[in-house]
Amino acid sequence: MSRFRKIGLLAAPALALVALAGCTQNFNANVARFQQLPAPQGQSFAVVADDPRLAGGLEFAQYASVVSSRMAQLGYVPAADPATANLIVRMRYDVDNGREKVRSTGGGWGGGWGGGWGGWGRGGYAGFYGPRRFGYGFYDPFLFGPGFNDVSSYTVYTSLLELKIEEAGSGKRLFEGTASAQSLSNRLTYLVPNLVEAMFTDFPGRSGENVKITVAPEPK
Repeated sequence: MSRFRKIGLLAAPALALVALAGCTQNFNANVARFQQLPAPQGQSFAVVADDPRLAGGLEFAQYASVVSSRMAQLGYVPAADPATANLIVRMRYDVDNGREKVRSTGGGWGGGWGGGWGGWGRGGYAGFYGPRRFGYGFYDPFLFGPGFNDVSSYTVYTSLLELKIEEAGSGKRLFEGTASAQSLSNRLTYLVPNLVEAMFTDFPGRSGENVKITVAPEPK
């Protein structure tokens, strides 16, 4: 049997096992924050979509409520109408189309990313400083060498959350933050709440600092 056919045969059980294990693993996110936020003194706020495609949706409203809850815990007060809020919290999120990762079952990791960067699933992503493109991967010439005939593959997804806080009226930017993570899941219902949790860990953080935040899984 060819080694390439074995990839297909092994991929399904490998995916099932890895996805099952991922349900109980910690969620690791990379968080970068820049801020000039004044101390909370009961300022009112409203969470709005920073991407017109997300505005008005029930899904966005659900994630916005998670952000609102964390803001309220810090001492800010939700506004009934964005027009009357002291602070405008702009949020956007997305997950890419995934990359296939290949590994050898005969002796450690090998190969690299199959297929390369997949791009954002909702028509592209532009960050605070213009369009960004991420590239990952390496090539191991020994992957398909002798003794490495059994290989399996699975898909890794990269998700991202952006949060901006502005002073209403003046539009002065008070906070910019990004939280990104790689995971085996592309479900936004799983990813976005965890990214929000990472973003608000030790919020607002030190300006200009990049940190790795680990979110423990919910107890069963």
